[in-house]
Amino acid sequence: MASNKDFVQYIADQCEGAGEITFRKMFGDYGIYCNGKIFGLICDDRFYLKPTEAGRSLLRSVDLRPPYEGAKDYFYIEDIDDHDYLSKLVRETCKVLPAPKQKKSLP
Repeated sequence: MASNKDFVQYIADQCEGAGEITFRKMFGDYGIYCNGKIFGLICDDRFYLKPTEAGRSLLRSVDLRPPYEGAKDYFYIEDIDDHDYLSKLVRETCKVLPAPKQKKSLP
């Protein structure tokens, strides 16, 4: 089951205090980005955050699970209606994530 685009937009809106939030369709679901860094996935209308110690320290409850079969565990974020909480969680997570790799230009 793929994610509903309205749900994806809702998550993006809830995280917008963290920076420039964008999303991109990937394999039927979505990757979600803050200032160009991918910080999470939205799969089957569920929000998953890349696991970091910074994020873990802010979580109200830790629930690790794979967003899809065969994936590594991510933090499953059930409390998606608290804008300030999600924005802070995303902002702090993105601070410790590596910068996106630059795409190589073709010769």
